[in-house]
Amino acid sequence: MKTQHLRYFLEVAHTRNFTNAAENLYITQPALSRIIKSLEEEIGAPLFIRSRKKLLLTDAGHVLEKHARIIHQQIDLLHTDLDYLLTLKKGHIRIGLPSIINSFFFSEILSTFHQKYPEVTFQLEEDGSKGIEEKIVHNQLDIGVVVFSGKGENIEYFTFVNEKLKLFVPSSHRLVGEKNVALEKLKTEKFIMFNQDFEMRNLVLTACEHAGFRPEIISETSQLDFIEEMVAYNLGITLLPESTGKELTSEIKTIPIVHPTIEWNLALIWKKDDYLSPLTKEFIQFAKSKLMRIKHT
Repeated sequence: MKTQHLRYFLEVAHTRNFTNAAENLYITQPALSRIIKSLEEEIGAPLFIRSRKKLLLTDAGHVLEKHARIIHQQIDLLHTDLDYLLTLKKGHIRIGLPSIINSFFFSEILSTFHQKYPEVTFQLEEDGSKGIEEKIVHNQLDIGVVVFSGKGENIEYFTFVNEKLKLFVPSSHRLVGEKNVALEKLKTEKFIMFNQDFEMRNLVLTACEHAGFRPEIISETSQLDFIEEMVAYNLGITLLPESTGKELTSEIKTIPIVHPTIEWNLALIWKKDDYLSPLTKEFIQFAKSKLMRIKHT
């Protein structure tokens, strides 16, 4: 049953006259009659009682009129919603953020974008980089911010932060005061690390293996604040990006790591070679322009 044919039926039901309905619809009367006849054949019952004075709806006609009006209204709403979506007036964006980053800069991006498109809503999910990438690949998220390893065949990316990891130790630690520390000197230390959902963990493990040891991990978590608290209470040491140490308490000190230095990259990612809504494309371009400033500061 074609929605266009339902519209023709509604016009006939409204005018109660084939000639007038055909004129309003800009089609010929024989063509309109054929369309109504095809509807009657599809339904299996007559829709109109034809008399010399005017058309009357049958019981089947009344039922079809009731539902055809609802369908017609829903189609109008569909076109309105699509218009809002395609003109970027309205929509929903699903974003993944890792707990390791200070998300204040991304909050500013969301706020500015919302001012430009006030009817756009956001869904924010906190997860590790691996989890975020998997959700994007499986269409559970639209975009994400991840610690990027340079891999990922199914994603597009824009790198906007490049830092080095630093050693975070309690203020009473033996290495406090050192200008820098070779990674191999940490082989006897107890490590506090992010869990296996975080790319940060792989960066640290790989670097330690290249330095000739496998770190002793005494605690794993998904929360940055908890890692910093455990370091402050002298439960172990950790390696984190230098930017995460800007608001540390006096109980934690940071020391540069050398031999090797460990690079940490943040990237905005989205699914490769897949349909992206106009709204998602607009947000990606908007975020890239804002993040570009961070990249060059």
